Amino acid sequence: MPNSQGFHPDLRVIARVLPWGPYTRRTLPVIRALTRLQALRFSKYVDVAGLPSGISVRLHRPQHTDNAGAALLWIHGGGYVIGSAAQDDRLCRRFANRLGVPVVAVDYRLAPKHPYPAALEDCYEAFAWLTRLPGIDPARVAIGGASAGGGLAAALALLARDRGELVPLFQLLVYPMVDDRSSDRPSIRDRRYRLWSPNSNRLGWTAYLNGADPQVAVPSRHDDLSGLPPAWIGVGTLDPLHDENVEYARRLKNAGVACDLDIVTGAFHGFDIVAPAAGVSRAFFDRQCEALQKAFSS
Repeated sequence: MPNSQGFHPDLRVIARVLPWGPYTRRTLPVIRALTRLQALRFSKYVDVAGLPSGISVRLHRPQHTDNAGAALLWIHGGGYVIGSAAQDDRLCRRFANRLGVPVVAVDYRLAPKHPYPAALEDCYEAFAWLTRLPGIDPARVAIGGASAGGGLAAALALLARDRGELVPLFQLLVYPMVDDRSSDRPSIRDRRYRLWSPNSNRLGWTAYLNGADPQVAVPSRHDDLSGLPPAWIGVGTLDPLHDENVEYARRLKNAGVACDLDIVTGAFHGFDIVAPAAGVSRAFFDRQCEALQKAFSS
């Protein structure tokens, strides 16, 4: 059973005070209200644009353009039920300035009010909008996200492949939610995780799927993963999504898709968000940028 001694040295102190899984049916309304307030904040560094469907995107322009024509679509996390694009403003600016590319974050609709496929269709619309921006090369747009955002990025890659209209250059999947069955894996029962628990995971998937066919809606349920863009998957060993991420990376490789798997020993779900200044978090971000830079340069 993981305890403070099992965490990465950079994360041991903060791990002692973090909750196991803050998202429950009881806490969801409070957390959602807080994220709505966060979404109202104004930043002089961000342009907000409305799309035809009614959703909005946040456009982060780089200080210097180093990869002309390239761009990144970023999808926020929150278990498919909470969060907003604004929560990742700082992260998106870091990506934009480090890579020298515009970064667009999508404010997709949330479950349970808007179950599958609402969020995925919103991400597809934002991706299409980004490919049409002046100066953007449609063939040089990467997609990425963390947690549920990573799951949506993986699903977006599959949807784009099947529709044949748009082709992402690369998929950056940061501890992505790609398998609704993980909460039932015997290997993760009775463990004291941080920030995200098997129960939280189950509640998020239940709200998102809401009766939809998981064979269609869940990335890991797809039998055919061939023809997808190259991927990078990063996850900690103390993340309840660890096993599903390792399995998804293995299946991508077996399908002929180039995939780098980055495993961080002693890291929990969302460690880089709650401890961004920690050495292990900075190194994790650096490796994401290296993967994206390699894709943009190829």
